[in-house]
Amino acid sequence: MTSQQRVTRRRFLGATAATAGGTWMAGTAGRGSAATPAASNIASTDHFWYRPQPEGLFVDSQRDNKAFAYADGKIMLSEDNGRTWPYNAAFPHARHIVFSCILGNGNVLFSALGKLYLSTDNLKTYRPITVKKGDGSDYLPHTPQNPDNPGWYFHSLTGVNTWDVNGREMLVWGNYCNVIGGASPVNIYYSSDGGETVKLAYSFGQNPYTRDNGSGGGGKTGALLGDPDNPVFCRHVHDVAYNPAENAFYACTGDADRAEGYECHWLRGTYDAGKDAWQWKVLLSDATNSRYKCGGINFVDGQVYWISDSNGPQPYDRGVFRCAPADITNPKAHTRLFNPEVESGNMIIQDGVILASHCAPASPMATGFIVSLDLGKTWAQYDLKEFGRRSPCRFHRKNSEGWFRVDLRSSWVTPAEMMFIKPKDSPRP
Repeated sequence: MTSQQRVTRRRFLGATAATAGGTWMAGTAGRGSAATPAASNIASTDHFWYRPQPEGLFVDSQRDNKAFAYADGKIMLSEDNGRTWPYNAAFPHARHIVFSCILGNGNVLFSALGKLYLSTDNLKTYRPITVKKGDGSDYLPHTPQNPDNPGWYFHSLTGVNTWDVNGREMLVWGNYCNVIGGASPVNIYYSSDGGETVKLAYSFGQNPYTRDNGSGGGGKTGALLGDPDNPVFCRHVHDVAYNPAENAFYACTGDADRAEGYECHWLRGTYDAGKDAWQWKVLLSDATNSRYKCGGINFVDGQVYWISDSNGPQPYDRGVFRCAPADITNPKAHTRLFNPEVESGNMIIQDGVILASHCAPASPMATGFIVSLDLGKTWAQYDLKEFGRRSPCRFHRKNSEGWFRVDLRSSWVTPAEMMFIKPKDSPRP
């Protein structure tokens, strides 16, 4: 069954939003820096308002009224949605931050150059965090062949990484790696204590096509990385999501069809808090041109939604899909809600709003967004051309003022800028 509604494609520009595609690190910022622009910086479409990143800093994550950002050699924390930045600290590797998360207890976990750091005191101090294996021993990054490419050990393509699991907040995410930044093993990580302890939830096997040869994405030569005892290997993790109805986590991976088998897998995992132990099962593995090469997994009212990143040989099996979790492996039971007809691997659903994006290298749009304000009944697409050719990703949940936070990547994954989007189902900014 396929349901598809009318698609509109419009472009609405604000007077000053046209500069949004400029240099993303124009200067430095600290205490009192203005990060919420005047109304003249806010542009709109029929479905949402949007605004560029504040000048001079990159807002990397947000939660409720808090925001974490960085500028040259500095990290910053705001408690008023970026209006002021009263907390900051020197951090020499700020430009290399590729992951951050504000935990419910106020802790901030962030990563740069293959290392994790935690602040528990509003950035007065921060300390390195060493990941633990299941047996309690240290899980240490490998020694890279090229120090400039240590691997994206902790980079996440998604912005939603925390959930309430039986009354306890859990942080669970997988690393999107082996594209730029160096070769890396592929893992799913978790923390159940506010980032104080980070452990391995799952380690994928050694991929013979992404060895550490010193290049940005790895290759067929060099050191093998990953769990030598796990035959399941992939290039990277696209998404990890939690279904409270089942008390289970789901993960999807990519990317290629290899002689040894597919790299696109769907996994289901359950966590035993009493034993601090995981059980994972590969539900299915499929080709790159299937709907299972995807991202944007969301669970709403007992249903699972996702968006296909299908590519490779035609025909492509693309679109936004929905089904009961028990029917994930049965395509005949899926409903295709909308087909943008391009690769689209990032999506968030909150309060009935679906926000997704185009992969710029595969899209006729420069910066393409897909939106539904009624949980998939009607749809629209917009090209925000003033941002240049960008692939939106890392959609964070709305802050306390109703703004989603979104990364804008050049190509499909190279860090560039960020922006904010506010659906028009909420009060006007």
